[in-house]
Amino acid sequence: MSHLSNVEHVLRLALYYGFVRHLPDSTVPGGRLWRRLRYIVCRRLFAECGDHVNIERGAYLGDARSISIGPHSGIGINASIHRGTRLGAHVMMGPDVLILSANHRTASVEIPMTDQGFESTAPVIIADDVWIGARAIILPGVTVGSGSIIGAGAVVSKDVPPGAVVVGNPARIVRNRFGLMAQSRIRDNAQDNQLGLEESCLTSRVQI
Repeated sequence: MSHLSNVEHVLRLALYYGFVRHLPDSTVPGGRLWRRLRYIVCRRLFAECGDHVNIERGAYLGDARSISIGPHSGIGINASIHRGTRLGAHVMMGPDVLILSANHRTASVEIPMTDQGFESTAPVIIADDVWIGARAIILPGVTVGSGSIIGAGAVVSKDVPPGAVVVGNPARIVRNRFGLMAQSRIRDNAQDNQLGLEESCLTSRVQI
């Protein structure tokens, strides 16, 4: 939990946006150092920040005060993470991901949309062990279930069930990882049962 004063928070933000944000990404020579520097500067900006977190080059975090990120998670290159976003543990994120938490108001046709302001914040929640592909867009209020995969370029406007693999615009479920695991276990059990039956038949024939 961040306990920075307003002045300390502003100074850290200035250091992040003015310097460490622009350091090379973690995959280039010396990347471990750049990764470490970004983590040291950012960890106290967040509402909550776990251990072994990777904030990649160019990430936009707003003022970061209401963003939380769990251990062993990462924010991708040039990602844009908006207020209230909650990332669980072991979350992977490709480059150019956009996570939004508020939309423009557009209800009135008599007032220019530029003057209508924003709707209330609807934070995005990303559960544990999620992979978000490059250039995916997650819209306000969405919850992404644990173990799921967001395909590259997907536009996610509805909640994603645990284990789901979603692709496209709008994002649609193409399979469920947990379902595949269950099917695999069923096939393995069926094969084991078949082998057991065959062995039993062979034993019976030998005895005869």
